[in-house]
Amino acid sequence: MTIAQIAERAGVSGSSVYALFASKEGLLRALIQEALFGQGYQAASARLDAEADPVEQLRMTATVARGIYESESTLLGLLRGASGFSLALRRLEASLEEKRFALQQARVLRLFEAGRAREGLSLDKARRLLWMYTSRDVYRLLVLEGGFTPEEYETWLSQTLVTTLVAPPARATSAKGPR
Repeated sequence: MTIAQIAERAGVSGSSVYALFASKEGLLRALIQEALFGQGYQAASARLDAEADPVEQLRMTATVARGIYESESTLLGLLRGASGFSLALRRLEASLEEKRFALQQARVLRLFEAGRAREGLSLDKARRLLWMYTSRDVYRLLVLEGGFTPEEYETWLSQTLVTTLVAPPARATSAKGPR
């Protein structure tokens, strides 16, 4: 499809499309950015940022991931299919993953600052684990190819993040000492 055809379908001039997006790649980048980081993401992100408990933030991360991946599943297929043929699209996908990794840093940092991180887990490893578990690939493997419902994915992801990243609660002791 040409820029002229895109403009015609949108009811605008080709020069307007070029002025806003510069190229088909720019248009695709804008569409993907909106799908990934649009209003739904912004609202969920605001709820996450307002949550003071870092463990609850991890649980909420599963809801955010599910919402994003459910809404983008059609676009995800387009991006994956196209990125195999285009270096520019592979670079775009990589830059979006870098952005996702950077956006998750605050959540992991809050967990460490609150002293709630699992013992022996470094900040860098915790960030990598959060990034990996919340990836599109995991969603695709479990939901799109693996038979999980989106609800099952969200529950699994929430439990997995807490189990993997959060220190278990201290065991209760009695007056006679540990059991």
